Amino acid sequence: MRCDECGFEYEDVTAAEVPERLRQGARALAGLLTGEVRRRPAEGVWSPLEYGCHVRDMIDTQRYRIELALREDCPTFAPMGRDELVVTSRYNEQDPDVVRVELVRTADALADYLEALSPEEQHRTGIYQYPAPAERTIVWIGVNTVHELVHHAMDVARPI
Repeated sequence: MRCDECGFEYEDVTAAEVPERLRQGARALAGLLTGEVRRRPAEGVWSPLEYGCHVRDMIDTQRYRIELALREDCPTFAPMGRDELVVTSRYNEQDPDVVRVELVRTADALADYLEALSPEEQHRTGIYQYPAPAERTIVWIGVNTVHELVHHAMDVARPI
């Protein structure tokens, strides 16, 4: 699987690489959340701060999904409501310093969690809604989380 927009190749990331790529990706994105972070570059496009909040919350959602897949046989994962959260959680009003710290903290926690899983646990599955409903492994969820970090760092770094 490949993301046409950012060029991310899912097959290029192994299960063993996911934790470190999560750590690096979170630090890279957090490092971009400086300066004028509340400005939306265009109508309907999130601000850098909103992207940072989204990724932080998406990482927490991924952790919940992984925990669910470890408890239940092939659960169906509910969408996180990303567009609603931008408004209801007031992403653009949050403290950028806090968001940067929380983004790195949640990525580190997920990386640590994934490192502790056995090979059998890594291959547990659930029904993931992206890009279309399909059975996905915990490894795939980890790789998809790395993709989100890479993709949204690209979104934030785009010239306005």
